[in-house]
Amino acid sequence: MYDAFKLDDKVAIVTGSGEGVGFEMARALRDSGTRVVLAELDPDLAAAAGEELGVDYVALDVTDSSAVEAAFRDIAEKNGGLDIVVNNAGTVLNVAAEDETDEGWRTVMNVNLDGVFWCCRAAGRIKLPQRRGSIINTASISSQVANHPQKQASYNTSKAGGVTLTKCLAAEWADHGVRVNCISPGYTGTPLLKVVEERNPVWYQTWIDGIPLGRVAEPREMAPAVVFLASNAASYVTGSNLIVDGGYALY
Repeated sequence: MYDAFKLDDKVAIVTGSGEGVGFEMARALRDSGTRVVLAELDPDLAAAAGEELGVDYVALDVTDSSAVEAAFRDIAEKNGGLDIVVNNAGTVLNVAAEDETDEGWRTVMNVNLDGVFWCCRAAGRIKLPQRRGSIINTASISSQVANHPQKQASYNTSKAGGVTLTKCLAAEWADHGVRVNCISPGYTGTPLLKVVEERNPVWYQTWIDGIPLGRVAEPREMAPAVVFLASNAASYVTGSNLIVDGGYALY
């Protein structure tokens, strides 16, 4: 392996890592030499994923800023620091904007935007004094386009906000040696997407028709981007949004 991609003895937290994309990101970091801690809302998923990967795990609600601060601080203290944070926890509601409720809007923003900020802030408070580290936020192609045929203004807005937050933090923290980037996955074969495929095949086929590569991604295909951004191979990369979408956002 090219040495710049090695992550031996680095310490990483991956949120939303009980299954799907987050799980594969955590697996790839582990396989690259990282000591990974899974952070997952569902304690049963956290335990099952942690046991499968042979890594530590915590049950964590990223919308609880106090819990985030405590968990990140505890992990850093137990492991002698914190090098990599992947903020992957997210949620989506498919609802027309005119039918969106205050509660629904806030639910999406609380997880996808507020939760990402709480995790970035907690990570920054640890990493800035260290003068090193990488933060990777999972955005979405929905930060770049208005998806169709589904309606999801709250989700798209939250992900666009996450991209801008990433750029702001990259600018603010660059002189402390902390890099902040995001990746924007396209449609990916997660458990949730498989449910949509079964329940709404018209939506699914519309998505496939709009992807130049002609298929959705496998969750594992998002993982190399995280390893790259976490590693010294990306030592001069900060404030970027790496789109991994099979070409969907080209149209």
